[in-house]
Amino acid sequence: MVTNKIKELEAAKAKLAGLEKSIAAELKKELAALPRKFGFDSVTDFVDAVLVAAGKRRGRPSINPVSGKKRRTRAVITDATRSEVKKLVEAGKTGGQIAKIVGISLPSVQNIKKALGLVKKRR
Repeated sequence: MVTNKIKELEAAKAKLAGLEKSIAAELKKELAALPRKFGFDSVTDFVDAVLVAAGKRRGRPSINPVSGKKRRTRAVITDATRSEVKKLVEAGKTGGQIAKIVGISLPSVQNIKKALGLVKKRR
């Protein structure tokens, strides 16, 4: 009598462990598919958007909510960047062309040109 109940209990525990394992595998698979389901390219972008929506993170999300495009990060202007801009200015490239080639914004190009004395004075 008691031994039968113990055997039933062991069988129920084994079944429960199997169910828990299968649920964990399905949950992992569903969670991995969430970013794509909601139109995000990476898990990081998805997590950032969820945290911002929940009010858990300050600052702007990495995805623009209006256009859906990834926001640009702030450019780091190094001496190499300045020398590249100078070389391109001397080669006759426009500010817009330089910005695309170097990967910085047009205002950053203008600021570098001004700092290097490559801008003509207004009369």
